[in-house]
Amino acid sequence: MEDFRKEKQYVRDFMEIFDRSGASEITDILTRHTCDDYRWRGMHPFYEKSSIESVVQDFWLPLRASLTSLQRREDIFFAGQNIYNETPQVWTCSMGHFMGLFDKDWLGIPATQKIVFLPYAEFHRIKNGKIAESTIYVDIIKIMQQAGLDPIPTQTATAIIQPGPKTHDGIQLGCSDPKETQATLDLLEEMISDLSNLNVTGNDRCGPELLQKTWHDDMTWYGPGGIGAAYTIPRYQEQHQYPFREGLTDKKFLGHVTRFAEGNYAGWFGWPNLTNRNCGGFLGLPESEIEAEMRVVDIYRRDKNKLSENWVFIDILYYLFQHGIDLLKNPNALKY
Repeated sequence: MEDFRKEKQYVRDFMEIFDRSGASEITDILTRHTCDDYRWRGMHPFYEKSSIESVVQDFWLPLRASLTSLQRREDIFFAGQNIYNETPQVWTCSMGHFMGLFDKDWLGIPATQKIVFLPYAEFHRIKNGKIAESTIYVDIIKIMQQAGLDPIPTQTATAIIQPGPKTHDGIQLGCSDPKETQATLDLLEEMISDLSNLNVTGNDRCGPELLQKTWHDDMTWYGPGGIGAAYTIPRYQEQHQYPFREGLTDKKFLGHVTRFAEGNYAGWFGWPNLTNRNCGGFLGLPESEIEAEMRVVDIYRRDKNKLSENWVFIDILYYLFQHGIDLLKNPNALKY
């Protein structure tokens, strides 16, 4: 059996202490639980940080001041070994929502005084009993939408508060069967190979039979704010895959910082995952010669021999920023 219980317990203990700490305590808590060369990554406008003080001052304190009574509503938690490292490198993945009362403007987004759900995906790498690096994606566009803004009017799928796994078994605290983990990784590799081949051939409107090799027909794809969620292969293709693939060209896959699985759950993120050029239409952008980066998180649930659910975070604000559009300064920038 695969046993990541020690690393998982360390992260869960840290999250419990951190989540209930006061503003004056979080710097000390982060310092005690992280390595001296701690590295932190976050979405636009936060980017990379190498000091605890900047992580706290730029991200955590403003977020907590704006979303009061903040609590973590976790749907998925698992751990695994990064496939890209020959020496053991254990990561954990936590995904769900930060729930709070939107009592103070955040990043220029007007407060509503109402409950909001901020989707998050948080990765931690554990080294010698401490956190060596963290990456956190939060879906800021979904907060903008909950505040009544419409920053991406061309959204092709449905804006929802995404649920956790259909099977309600996303919190993996025990050991896992390595055969199940490998089956998940093998299935993901097959899917990646199929999609990479589309980039080579330029076939941006593949038939459903390609996806049916690795996905259940009733798959659910929970996309980021600005794109939305889709259900079943035909509707996923209509509402995301075709607009994405046909709206972008020169797509180059760059790999991931980490990819790992535990049992039938898996996750990865890249920094960046890929580059592409907008050929007009995607997110409402005009054609551009800019080779822009995409930073993406994917979290998967496998059901038997096929993938069933996929939670996706894309730093769309950063992607648009590379095209000269700052939705935090001008939420109406894409409304031509």
